[in-house]
Amino acid sequence: MGKPAFILAALCAAAFSMPAHADITGTIDATITLTTACRINNAVVPDTTTGVDFGTIDFGTQNSYFTTADAQLVGTVGNGIAIQCSDGIEPTIAFSGGSFAGLGSSNTGTTGARAMKHTADANYVTYNLYEDVAGGTAIPVDGTIVLASDGSVQTVPIFGRAFGANSLVTGTYSDVVVVTVSFNP
Repeated sequence: MGKPAFILAALCAAAFSMPAHADITGTIDATITLTTACRINNAVVPDTTTGVDFGTIDFGTQNSYFTTADAQLVGTVGNGIAIQCSDGIEPTIAFSGGSFAGLGSSNTGTTGARAMKHTADANYVTYNLYEDVAGGTAIPVDGTIVLASDGSVQTVPIFGRAFGANSLVTGTYSDVVVVTVSFNP
């Protein structure tokens, strides 16, 4: 076989052995797993988060002979606590007794279940938390409020009423109530 015939035979063999066009196909898998979650005061809060600031109940400045003082929880979204959990999840809000529950007395005939302590002395101003207008339905120590499981934003107003007492010394009184939002996925 001469050189030109050999080249022609090699080109023919290559043309028949190499495909002119080849398609290679495959797949890409895309997945996502969603877990239940809650938004508290417009922020997504991961499970087991601590130190969330739910707001302040400020009874203002009163004279030492006051009988009652009312206030409402003011937080980052206005009055109350705004909670939105995944649809089908029933959130529960629990309120501790605070740091001084059961201490102090009142001269009004009503002694609050919680108490604010004077910054320097062992004096207490008692108070209650309410889930409606101050003086309405009291939230007991370790009491809970159960919300709907429809996935909507629910704003829970929290009110407070402080009760005066005999022999209160002037100064600042305070307490810290632990708020726990629970939900079961």
